Amino acid sequence: MKKTSNAQRRTPNIELRSVREDEGPYGSKRKTLNARPIKGNPVVILKMKTPNAHRLNIERTADGLRVTELPDSSYDASRNPRQYDLEDRLLEFAVNIVELTESLPSTRSGNHIAGQLLRCGTSPLSNHGEVEAAESRKDFLHKLRICLKELREAKRWLRLVGRLKRLGQPANLTVSLNEIEELIRIFAASVKTAERNAK
Repeated sequence: MKKTSNAQRRTPNIELRSVREDEGPYGSKRKTLNARPIKGNPVVILKMKTPNAHRLNIERTADGLRVTELPDSSYDASRNPRQYDLEDRLLEFAVNIVELTESLPSTRSGNHIAGQLLRCGTSPLSNHGEVEAAESRKDFLHKLRICLKELREAKRWLRLVGRLKRLGQPANLTVSLNEIEELIRIFAASVKTAERNAK
């Protein structure tokens, strides 16, 4: 019997046939990749049910498959900078809130408003992480509602800062007010969708 070296052994070729969407654990869509054999090779079915945060940019090269990674440890080098990413938007909003609260005067009212705004303005970023790690559909919806509640509270404090002339012109106030309006609309729509899917 003739021995074959490791280099001569062939791994099965897999051709991706289709991508279909299945219902995820919280009513979200998950993509399932189906494969079929190519002339005599065994059937291999690949199922990838990962949240959006864990999807990688996988490219086909002559040597096989390759995952593109950026120096800052984020994946997908070909990413469009205008691509919608809620986590990045919440991070940028939290940065704006921190800078705004630091620019408020160190008076009794300035410190009180800064403390309240700092808590509710940075909370949606961390609570969004809780949403992504929800343990049940009910938990998912509850944490999504907390994000929306904190955003609505932050909006009230931002409006108060805009009205108080003695606080001056804090940094990022206009940007933060515009962004919070959009974030509230996004989370309100997400809550409605999650409630509809929960029925």
